[in-house]
Amino acid sequence: MPLITSFDPWRSGLCTCPPKLTFNPYTGCDHKCLYCYASSYIPNFADCRPKKDLLAQLRREAAKLNGETISIANSSDPYPRAEASEGLTRRCLEIFAGNNCKIQIITKSNIVARDDDLLSKVPAIVALTITTDDDNLAKQLEPNAPSPSQRFRAAQDLIKAGVPVSVRIDPIIPLVNDLPENLIATLASIGVKHITCSTYKAKADNWKRLSEAMPKLAEKIKPFYFEQGEKVGGSVILPKELRFKILKNVRDLADSYGLKFGVCREGLPQLNTAACDGSWIMPKREAQ
Repeated sequence: MPLITSFDPWRSGLCTCPPKLTFNPYTGCDHKCLYCYASSYIPNFADCRPKKDLLAQLRREAAKLNGETISIANSSDPYPRAEASEGLTRRCLEIFAGNNCKIQIITKSNIVARDDDLLSKVPAIVALTITTDDDNLAKQLEPNAPSPSQRFRAAQDLIKAGVPVSVRIDPIIPLVNDLPENLIATLASIGVKHITCSTYKAKADNWKRLSEAMPKLAEKIKPFYFEQGEKVGGSVILPKELRFKILKNVRDLADSYGLKFGVCREGLPQLNTAACDGSWIMPKREAQ
């Protein structure tokens, strides 16, 4: 099975991302986020482990590339806690950089700032997921992930090193983090240029986790999903009018602070003010 594949293997009609490739150095993730969707289709998801024969196989596959954009990673965070000591993702970045690739990183870990020396030398962008600016709330939602405070510092470090940063407020959960003005103000103040948003998609396993950890909230939002919601694939999503209202509010906040905005798999492309994944801020490759 190849390590590098085309992005959006499900060919979702909701996806508005520009063409790119995707790569996951690890299988599974140890952040244990309540809302995680990948745990529904990756076995033993909480058991984070590197791909078999990772580096040797990646060298063979990357040698066939020619300037493509590689999105790292879309199912498993490329910076789990083990990455701080193992450095596997860093070695993968070195391989991609050596093969003329453009790099798009998606993570909710501050460890990514460690690699600013590599990322500043190639066309690259880091998309940091920051669901809330409240460290206590984040601890409930994302028990093992670095705190928002740590992620803010990572964003500042990356931007200072010349690596552009977009932020994913993802997912937005009704009555939890759907009024993110303070978060957006902070992001604008540190130099973030783009925000991507997605609403919470309920699946059997993540709804069970959310209901057990936050039962009062689950009772309040349950009708939005299981009485009024829409079924899309294996998920239940908010009714379209509510999705539009929540996401337009965030877009308007982004506009007011001079940030570009995009939605992720919402069926609302009219809300996008730039490429939905923030790739528009990736530096151009310098002419040789």
